[in-house]
This record gives sequence, structure tokens and C-alpha cells, in this order.
Amino acid sequence: MRSDRASDSGLEQASFPDAIRDRLIVGLDVPSPAQALDIVDRLGETVSTYKIGYQLAYSGGLPLVGELSRAGKKVFLDLKLLDIPNTVAKGVEGALRLGAAMMTVHAYPHAMRAAAEAARGSDLLILGVTVLTALDEGDLREAGYGTVSVEDLVARRAAQARQIGIGGLVASAAEAPALRQVIGTEMAIVTPGIRPAGAASGDQKRVMTPAAALQAGASHLVVARPIVEAADPAAAARAILAEMAGAA
Repeated sequence: MRSDRASDSGLEQASFPDAIRDRLIVGLDVPSPAQALDIVDRLGETVSTYKIGYQLAYSGGLPLVGELSRAGKKVFLDLKLLDIPNTVAKGVEGALRLGAAMMTVHAYPHAMRAAAEAARGSDLLILGVTVLTALDEGDLREAGYGTVSVEDLVARRAAQARQIGIGGLVASAAEAPALRQVIGTEMAIVTPGIRPAGAASGDQKRVMTPAAALQAGASHLVVARPIVEAADPAAAARAILAEMAGAA
């Protein structure tokens, strides 16, 4: 990664405390490692944590987990593991070797148990994906879940995650208040679908502003397009951090 780009663009050391910066996760939802590194360079010290998902991981981006980690950044590896227990465990062990700080598994009990055991003794935060924020109850019916509501399915999986002992959940901020009733205050709630006021919702069906998400009980916010597609990503990130600081 280059440090000159950050200084050339006039970026200054972020004035936000780590307790705020560490709660913002910027999604590197771009098609190449070069584009991802360009965004990281432009954001400089403003952002401390990045998400690498399918798009970047399957475009040669997995080595960035180690590169960003060595540069002092935290990486949320969002590959949503779901397989037989042994395969899930091996995936978690691989993420540990890469240097990931956080990673996701689908919140099926067998997958969460395997991931929790594989991560035991490490600082890797295992997050269970309850119901994708792009899904609503119509999608659940189409998938064969009958008349179960999104809220009921999320609550069921949250209770299982707490019992199994993983570190947190990925869920819509709209479910965060109900989740806190199930899991308490210690587990993380990582919320995608975050959009600043006036931003387009894109393909997310359950969105919330940064301040509202924190007030609802979210611990971490995942923001991609409103930052990575902005003309000035660092300014966009600082505006979101300022909103977060005001709500914390």
C-alpha cells in the first residue's frame, strides 16, 4: 500500500477515537485488488477496518487479508461459511492463518459450533449470519420457510448463537433491539445495509442510517457503496464517523 496518496490528497490523521473508528467497517466491494488498495490509500488513517467479501476474494483479493493486517488494519472476511463441520473448521483455521480479525458463518448450529471450536484460543471474532439484509418475508416463503417471519427466524438463530458461544451476529439494524433482548450486551451485532440519509438503498431491503443503527443496538456498521463510490471516500467516511460519534 502507498502512504503518499493519503498525504497528497490532504488527508490528516483522523480526529475520531479508536472506539468510534473501529465500529465502522468499509466494504471493499470492488472487482480487483488494485482498486481495493486504491480505496485504502485514499482513506488513509480515517478507516481502521475493512470487509473483504465474495467479489474481491474471488478476484484475487484474499492475500489482501494479510497485507492489510500487517499494515495495522483489521479485516472482516465475509465469506459466510456453511458446510459439514470439518470443512467449516478448516476454513476458520485458514482465515486465522491469513490474519483475519472477523469472519462470518451462516448461523446454522452445526456451522457455528465448528467455527467456535476452531477459533477457540484466538482473537478471531466469529459472526453468525442470521437472515441476509437483502431478504424479506416474501423471499423466505419462496425459499420454503413457510410463514415464519424474518424476526422469528433471526431470534431463533440468535438464541442458538448465544448458547453456542460465538462472538456475535450479522443482522439488519432493524432487528438489533430485539436481538439485544435475546443475546444481551456482550455479543457484537454487525449491521450491513447502512445508508446515510439521502443515499440510495441499492439492493438492500432493510436499511438504516448510521446514527439510528447505533441507537438500535448495533456494535459495528458495514458501509460500502456510500464510501467506496464517493468522489471523496475519506470525506464520506468522516461524515459517517461524525454521525456515529454524535450517536454513541
